[in-house]
Amino acid sequence: MAIPDNLHSRVVFWLKILLPILALAILSTLFLFSRRIDTEGALPYSEVDVTELARDQRLTDPQYSTVTDDGSALSVAAAVARPGTGDADGGAADDLVMRYDTQDGLRIDLEATSGQIDQTGGQAILRDGVTITTSTGYKLTTSGLDAALDRTKVVSDGAVTATGPLGRIDAGRMELRHGDAGIDGYVLIFNDGVKLVYQPVK
Repeated sequence: MAIPDNLHSRVVFWLKILLPILALAILSTLFLFSRRIDTEGALPYSEVDVTELARDQRLTDPQYSTVTDDGSALSVAAAVARPGTGDADGGAADDLVMRYDTQDGLRIDLEATSGQIDQTGGQAILRDGVTITTSTGYKLTTSGLDAALDRTKVVSDGAVTATGPLGRIDAGRMELRHGDAGIDGYVLIFNDGVKLVYQPVK
């Protein structure tokens, strides 16, 4: 290849050769002096115990809804639910919330720290500080209760304290259910040593 005789042409000729060589040299230094990649830090979830996850099966924010035999809309929700270990062992739940909406407009809200859903027995077992609130103005607290899944029926398993339109009520047991034959609507029954402190509405 002949080298041009004028200055401008010679400069262009040598630049065409030197610039590609310089570019290759720069690229090679990028690979030689590149920073080492921390493969351990690149996978923050790589230490998850898969065996533990498989053993502790759970559902987050499960929800269940149905219509009871007496026509109430029932909804059940929880923060976390775990399946039972056998046919006789229902699933356990944390922060359990239940709600009955009856056909005649009554609303019953139930909340508990923990509970168990027994689908075979057709009931939810609420434990560890249960609160019941009704749209008729009653608020009840008890240590635990059983709530039916196929009908509107709630029964405490021990003492209950209630506040409502009549005042404060303390009783050894409480039951809320659909009325018997000849009684329309729903009844709230207190028994086993009932104490009423009447507080008239001001």
